[in-house]
Amino acid sequence: MGRLDGKVIIVTGAGAGFGRGIVEKLTAEGASVLGVDINQAENNKTASLCPPGKVHAFTADITLESSWREILHQARSAFSNRLDVVVNCAGVVHNAAPSHEVPEDQFDLMFRVNVKPLYLSTKVIVPWWKENKLPGLFINLSSISEPRPRPNLVWYAASKGAVTVTTKGLAAEYAVDQIRYNCIRPAVGETAMLPRVLGGQDTPEGRKKVLGTVPLGRVCQPGDIANMVCFLGSDEATYITGAAFDVDGGRGVS
Repeated sequence: MGRLDGKVIIVTGAGAGFGRGIVEKLTAEGASVLGVDINQAENNKTASLCPPGKVHAFTADITLESSWREILHQARSAFSNRLDVVVNCAGVVHNAAPSHEVPEDQFDLMFRVNVKPLYLSTKVIVPWWKENKLPGLFINLSSISEPRPRPNLVWYAASKGAVTVTTKGLAAEYAVDQIRYNCIRPAVGETAMLPRVLGGQDTPEGRKKVLGTVPLGRVCQPGDIANMVCFLGSDEATYITGAAFDVDGGRGVS
């Protein structure tokens, strides 16, 4: 018996990094997953790494309302008209740089990818849960850079601050409907975002500098985040809403 047997979960950013790790963990624990990513090839690869029939890979741009309407339709069609959890994992970061030098298009992209999907997923999915009197759960990926912002990544931290505030506000608003919202605040992870955090290139020197801020001395692995998502999506966590969980190797207290 898996901890998530029978549950249906949407995961955005499923084609790589934390998203891929989350999908692998959730399916291993018995969940059926609609994996959403804009990169079709990588999304299909994630599906191939999971038990047969457990992942339906869907290519979509999560910054569009029309995509979210189709995402909900795909999840319901693929998995017997059921949906329990939405994991808003997809995210981007700008190249670490002095804040006044970050290009406007990178600033706009971060808020469009990191924040807008929380609005769109709520707009599309909450009404369906409410109409059908179903409980629901959103798990949003924030960042430890939100409570601990640092120079050269300020605009990224600002976008993740919006994720945490949105999560807490929506948790308060929709608790009456048994719709819960929680978020996770990782430290820098072993993902494609790491070179950008290091200023554009992954080097031993850059990693050493970053790891100097993490008491446990390593970067966050996809499995670290996947384990927390699994817990929050399980029946063990049904009394938790409006919470932000630091999975950061101690960076938040360093």
